[in-house]
Formats: sequence, C-alpha cells, structure tokens
Amino acid sequence: TESKHHRRGGDLKTRSTELGSAVTGSPLTAVLPASTTGKRSIVLSSETRKELAKQAKVTKEERRAQIDERHKYLIARLADGIGLSEQQVEEAIISDDKFQLIEQFFAPSGLKKLLFFYQDVLQQKANASLRSDGSTNSLLQKKLFITMGSTENFTGACGFFLRTSDKVITASNVSQEVNFGIFDCTNGNILQGLEFFLSQIMIPALKSQQNWGAVKEGLKNSQIQDFLYSVDKFVGTLSSSRQNIEDKIQLTEVDIDIYVSNLQNPSDYITAG
Repeated sequence: TESKHHRRGGDLKTRSTELGSAVTGSPLTAVLPASTTGKRSIVLSSETRKELAKQAKVTKEERRAQIDERHKYLIARLADGIGLSEQQVEEAIISDDKFQLIEQFFAPSGLKKLLFFYQDVLQQKANASLRSDGSTNSLLQKKLFITMGSTENFTGACGFFLRTSDKVITASNVSQEVNFGIFDCTNGNILQGLEFFLSQIMIPALKSQQNWGAVKEGLKNSQIQDFLYSVDKFVGTLSSSRQNIEDKIQLTEVDIDIYVSNLQNPSDYITAG
C-alpha cells in the first residue's frame, strides 16, 4: 500500500508539473501525451487557454495602472494618426507583449525610436476550438502592435515616435522631446509610401525651416541648398523606380520587317540604317 501511494503521489506531481508548464507556455503546448485521446487533449487545451486569458487580464490591469500623461500623449497621437479611438489604442498597448519597450523609450538615454504597426495579421477567432490536427481557425484582422521593425513584414501603416535628445521623458517635456509621424505603406507599397512621406511632408517642412543651427545663412547657404537638391533628386528616383515596377513605362513595339526583309547588299543595309 505504501509503495502504491508513493507511485500515485509521483504521478500526481508529474501531471501537475506538466499542466503548470502548459499554462505558462503557448495554448497549443497544453496537450497530453500521445497515449491519451485527442478529445481529452482539446478539453485540456481549452482549460489552459482560459487560465492564460485570466493571467493576461491581470497583466493588462497592472499595465493600465501604470499609464500616465506620457502614455496618454502617445495614445492620443496614435489615435489621431491612425484613425482609432483612444480607448482602442490603449487596449492594444496594454495587451502587447512588447509593452516594456515604452518604458525603455522614456528612460534617460533610452530607445531612440518607438514603432507601432497597424496592419492585417492572422488572429485566432474568438472562442475557436482546436481541430483534430491541433490547428485553430484564424482570419486576417487589423491589429495595432508595438514592434522593433526588424521581424514583421511591413504591409500597412507605421506610427513612429522619435526622441530629440537623451533626456528622460517626463509628462512635462514629452511634447517637446518626442516627435511623431505616420508612414503609410498600405498593401505593402513601400516606395509609394516613402515617396509621399518625403515629398508631401519632409521636404516642405525642410524648406520652411528657419533655424539650421550653426548655419547662420539658413536656406541661402550653399550646403543647405545642395542637401535639399539631393533630397529632391532622391524623391525623383523613387518615383521613377515605382513607375518602372508598376509598368508605367512601356517601350513601343516597332515592326522592322519592312526594313530588313529585302536586304541584299551593303548599300541596302546603309539605306535601312
């Protein structure tokens, strides 16, 4: 009896460990060993997802309590630029697993940029159950999320915040120390988005710039003029590249049969030339 009790206790401890690791991992990892039935695996995965949802809710509320005037400034800019309500933006931010990047951006000598993508991503349907093969139903939905910009494909709109100094970002200086902009790349058309951003936003802003730091002559300075000329030329190159990709430049086909069909001697070739 004592031996059986030990064995049962060991089984119980092992199963508790398996379940514990499943709860802290992905919903799809919450699957019993292969010897158990597929149906039971689906039930356990559903329970695990509920536990994960409960933990996520606690995390969201903790993050919501951290939101101050600095966060509200970012939220207001994003909502205005992307076309969402401030409540929708706040919900997306506190649900994001990269939420800590915001604090790293605010810190002294912190991140120089903070990026948000708003685009179609594959998301699991609400209350979706696992299929027999372990997959889930998913569909494309618009989502706002924080990114470093180096791992996800960019196919929608990007809201970006840039620091102008290494100062700590506070509620009183966030509007002076942080610049915001929108880079629209709908349908993945990056060249068109960059061309529009430079030609319609950046170049007009640069040409109306009065203060050029140590350059006292401003726009009359030859180096400033060369710089603006280079930017204009770059935008022109972007436009040409985009038009080439979109097949806007087409070479006309020429029928040369009438010129080459009766060539018999060198003088005919000269005439045809």
